[in-house]
Amino acid sequence: MPTQDIFNYIKVNDHLITGGQPSAEQLRAAAAEGFEAVINLATEKPAGFSEDEASLVRSLGMAYYPIPVEWENPTLEDFQRFEELLESLDNTRTLVHCAANFRVSAFYGLYAIKHLGWSEAKAEAFRQPVWQGSNYPIWEQFIRRVKAGIKL
Repeated sequence: MPTQDIFNYIKVNDHLITGGQPSAEQLRAAAAEGFEAVINLATEKPAGFSEDEASLVRSLGMAYYPIPVEWENPTLEDFQRFEELLESLDNTRTLVHCAANFRVSAFYGLYAIKHLGWSEAKAEAFRQPVWQGSNYPIWEQFIRRVKAGIKL
């Protein structure tokens, strides 16, 4: 099962893919495809995932970075940890995931506005395939707060 089969998979570029919770098989595929790091923004072990993700990822030769972002309370500190980690992993082949790619697509869109020169429209277009039809006011407020702190 290739990484492209990860729930809500998005290929950002040759060095970065995002998605929902990968299966153990998909993590093995990521290692086989040359990924070097996994960032997990989910807060708890997902249903149906029988292995210890951190141990599995490390056993496959990849670095593992958990940043548990509470769904009901995303914080600026969470985002700052994420952006610092992404900066430190520059050009490292990285899989970034959470439960369904909601947290990740929001965080990466904000990161790209701040660090990669993306327009707000491009960040929204990136987020749209995952977030379309969703209504999460806590997250919309969080995104507005972070954007307000970014010099656009």
